[in-house]
Amino acid sequence: MSERSELADKRGAFDLTGRLAVVTGARRGIGRAMARALAEAGADVIGVSANLEESDSEVEKDVLAAGRSFEAVRADFADPDAVRALGADLAGRERPVDILVNNAGTIRRAPAAEHPDADWDLVLQVNLSAQFALSRAVGAAMVARGQGKIIFTASLLSFQGGITVPGYTAAKHGIAGLTKALANEWARFGVNVNAIAPGYIATDNTQALQDDPVRSTAILERIPAGRWGRAEDLAGATVFLASDAAGYVHGTVLPVDGGWLGR
Repeated sequence: MSERSELADKRGAFDLTGRLAVVTGARRGIGRAMARALAEAGADVIGVSANLEESDSEVEKDVLAAGRSFEAVRADFADPDAVRALGADLAGRERPVDILVNNAGTIRRAPAAEHPDADWDLVLQVNLSAQFALSRAVGAAMVARGQGKIIFTASLLSFQGGITVPGYTAAKHGIAGLTKALANEWARFGVNVNAIAPGYIATDNTQALQDDPVRSTAILERIPAGRWGRAEDLAGATVFLASDAAGYVHGTVLPVDGGWLGR
């Protein structure tokens, strides 16, 4: 039995004590909830966001309250050079990254016939190309070490087409495929690559839908759980996929959607 397996056996398969997690898009919403959940399970956290405060951010307060360390890193995922620099930084650190949560994302809404090229390019860069570039850098280091966890934030639109969000849908379908492609290559090296597909979660990204009485009602009527999701609803799935409990889980896209896809 390996040293890590012996430690996991003593403290429980869901315990992340001593591990280092990187969470992108950590400043608010789902990313903040994921960072908090990982810290509460024992992980130290590096939070990454384009506008993350250098100190005293809400996510930093969450992590410190859980008794774990926090580091803030600013990176603009719309800038390919910045993403490559971030990947090189994280992969080259003395303390290796154990868990990479690729959560950063953006959305632009416009009918497909009127969808600007600039919106398409931005969404594909932030939501897909940057995710691959960062995973390639950090994942290579994980492969060399023979262990690691990578978790993508997918979407219901990894399975469906959506309305007025062609770039976002294309990117999230891409994330589902990327999850499987990386898992196929890296599973044999002890690196688990999986994704979480949130349902309709009440965050800034879905504010336009929440504010639309027709769309909001239609969405709510389809959710078997009878409510919009909360960012905190992603906590359990995040900890599970980051932990030894998911050691034989590779290439899955796990919906956390209140039953939406079952309708």
